[in-house]
Amino acid sequence: MLNNVLVAYGTTNGSTAQIAEAIADVLRRNGLRAEAVPAGSVTDVDSYDAVVLGGALYADRWHKDARRFARRHRRALAKRPLWLFSSGPLDVAASQREIPPVRGAKAVLFRFDAEEHRTFGGCLEEGAKGFIARKIVAAGKGGDFRDFEQIEEWAQHIADASSGRPSRTR
Repeated sequence: MLNNVLVAYGTTNGSTAQIAEAIADVLRRNGLRAEAVPAGSVTDVDSYDAVVLGGALYADRWHKDARRFARRHRRALAKRPLWLFSSGPLDVAASQREIPPVRGAKAVLFRFDAEEHRTFGGCLEEGAKGFIARKIVAAGKGGDFRDFEQIEEWAQHIADASSGRPSRTR
């Protein structure tokens, strides 16, 4: 049984942080200690029983903070359960079908034999940081495509696995 879960994330505009917080909230409602923390600020993972690592997607690349987190904490991650998520498609595709991980997330998935990876819709709205992001929003192709019901179902799946209960979701 796992008690203490770190939900680390890499984000530029904050959307992935909100997903991480939603995951941590579900884990806490299930009696686990869970905290959502920016991946770049985590100095040690030894006090955690499991890790959920997420990264925003930009131009088919997993956020650099998520990739760096996996490299920096590789020894600790190899010894504990690890779940991965990505946030990024600016359409409804992630709510309709499984989207395979991008190269950086896929490398972490296989390197650490992670439990699983899930891609969720992204969010890019007015005020986004970055030239390309602002151009996407200006062209009318931004929006909020996150499906928090889907995110919470996946988090429940993690909570069930962490407690040894059979999963109530897929």
